[in-house]
Amino acid sequence: MATSQQPINGNGTAVRPTHEEEEEEEENIFLFVPNLIGYGRVVLALTSLYYMPLHPRTCTALYSISCLLDALDGYAARAYEQSTKFGAVLDMVTDRCTTSCLLVFLAQAFPRWSIIFQGLISLDLASHYMHMYATLSMGGSAKSHKDVSASRSWILRQYYSNKWVLFTFCALNEVFFIALYLLSFSSPYLSPTLLADPANPSSLAPGSPAAPKPSVLFASPFSAGAMEAARANKMDSTVPWICMFVSAPIMLAKQIINVVQMKKAASWLAEGDRAARKAAGLPRKTSKKIQ
Repeated sequence: MATSQQPINGNGTAVRPTHEEEEEEEENIFLFVPNLIGYGRVVLALTSLYYMPLHPRTCTALYSISCLLDALDGYAARAYEQSTKFGAVLDMVTDRCTTSCLLVFLAQAFPRWSIIFQGLISLDLASHYMHMYATLSMGGSAKSHKDVSASRSWILRQYYSNKWVLFTFCALNEVFFIALYLLSFSSPYLSPTLLADPANPSSLAPGSPAAPKPSVLFASPFSAGAMEAARANKMDSTVPWICMFVSAPIMLAKQIINVVQMKKAASWLAEGDRAARKAAGLPRKTSKKIQ
């Protein structure tokens, strides 16, 4: 029976393989430090969604921590030399999903403006998907979606190349929507309760209770009426109003960047289509019809 043998030297002693010859252990990308932080972001975001309908303070704290960890995972990726494509996709998907979920809540909290929030969700998803797809298909799989040349788009170059600019825009964009979320609980001017007493106008004044406790009228704390009661003047609205007005210009600028990003991605994909069609001999030239 044939058996594997280690190489031996002149005196018959077995020679151990060198370090280079030893089989290297395969890295577990899923357990990289920045990816572990990403999983933590997902857990925090999901927990914040659980508290979102009735507990604005808890939801805001969890949601904000999840957003702040977005900067930490990038720092960890650079510090530990663990930047990966999986991590980049995980980060982007988490950002898009958490923001979309918050905008869905705002759409039902402010039904009159729901079409605006639906449009913002669509713009955010479409612009980032088209940008990443265009980068991978036109720039190659090794090219990062954050590596944008100035010749292609000066605005996107400034947005993605400076980490502080990117962080400021993303952070204040989230601050705007979080502030609007808190105002849905604290400002009767934006969100008057369905249980307000029409015969008592003072019930809509800031700081005054506009409805009885949910347990008085509703058996289920998650009923629509209980939600309205819980949202009535639950906190002071001064800080949310300030945060909303301060972050509003950056939020609007972020939407403009999303439009530019989508337009540039579409143009880049069209360039590739034209080149592919030309290489395939399209459109085919046909002989002119005999008059």
